[in-house]
Amino acid sequence: MDTEIVTIHVPNPNAPTPLEASRKTGTARPEDIESIFYKTSVYVYEVPVRLWHWLNAAMIFLLIGTGYLIARPLPTMEMGEATDQFVFGYIRFAHFAAGQVLTVAFAARILWAFFGNVHSRQMFKLPVWNLRWIRELIYELKWYLFLVPEPRKYVGHNPLAHAAMFFFITLGMSFMIVTGFALYAEGAGQGSFYDTLFGWVLGLVGNSQRLHTLHHLGMWSIVIFTIIHIYAAVREDIMSRQSMISTIVSGWRTFKDDRVE
Repeated sequence: MDTEIVTIHVPNPNAPTPLEASRKTGTARPEDIESIFYKTSVYVYEVPVRLWHWLNAAMIFLLIGTGYLIARPLPTMEMGEATDQFVFGYIRFAHFAAGQVLTVAFAARILWAFFGNVHSRQMFKLPVWNLRWIRELIYELKWYLFLVPEPRKYVGHNPLAHAAMFFFITLGMSFMIVTGFALYAEGAGQGSFYDTLFGWVLGLVGNSQRLHTLHHLGMWSIVIFTIIHIYAAVREDIMSRQSMISTIVSGWRTFKDDRVE
């Protein structure tokens, strides 16, 4: 009886050397480079990063919903005299609580960047001095605009996603946390713990209404980013040459072919 030998990892003899395409983002380790020779998987996102991602997503959705209602209360919420209900109070409480959870989780995420793998640090800095990264950023932009026929392989975030995460999450979330707590400091009162830490923001902006407006505009920028982020994740999971959605669930990036370029 003939026995069939099954080889899981089959080298690609035509793969270029050095593997420039997989080094573009600067986050591929030597063992990752070797894995890209094969149609296989690379462990990218560790458990703390994945937990933070989904907790962060849940808090953002809660903050967007409650924040919208705080800015524009629905007429149907007028159920009776204010003394007979606490609906708006519950909405504000949910918003404040979600903001505090998001802040603690973001601080933990920053801390993990010092202890996690190289991919856990990617969203906190942009290699704008790296011309290869800039070229890949332009290439990815063309891919999303359907101007090139095929995407390239990346172990971590592709350069366009990398830039989006930096501006909308690293910088954008920092902006929302600071302005949010500055608004909360108004209710906490002068001399409070929150006023001591964030009261200077109100003085920097000029007045409370302007601070409310900036925080509200920041919310809409997060809404736009969320829509694009979900679309891009689904599109890449279908059309790219590596897994996307399952990666942020399992942590493993699975490649769909054995070509490097």
